[in-house]
Amino acid sequence: MHMERTLSSLALVVRDYDEAIAFFTQALRFTLVEDTPQTEGKRWVVISPGEGGAALVLARAVTPEQESRIGDQTGGRVFLFLRTSDFWDDYHHMLAHGVQFMEQPRHEPYGTVVVFQDLYGNKWDLIQPAG
Repeated sequence: MHMERTLSSLALVVRDYDEAIAFFTQALRFTLVEDTPQTEGKRWVVISPGEGGAALVLARAVTPEQESRIGDQTGGRVFLFLRTSDFWDDYHHMLAHGVQFMEQPRHEPYGTVVVFQDLYGNKWDLIQPAG
């Protein structure tokens, strides 16, 4: 029997739900999929860059250890990879919305790519695959 499986979502530790929602929906043009209140001030917040990919669950840090991981969930390496079909449109939109880029866009054998940081300092690749 063949079992189909996908990675549906990833948790991203954030400082504040509302500032994270604003950044991802405005600067990165993600869609707010769900924002459901839970107990003790927690919320189930899901954002998505589009159809067919993994969503992000925005998880507000509630302990000092979690707070220490905000913006550095991977020890400083690129953490998430945002695939686009229109690199330059996304790049210019992000620039206009204050997204911090770590380098100039570059062309690699696998596509056009640039490293950027989200509002907390997590490193991302914006990639438009070649061909």
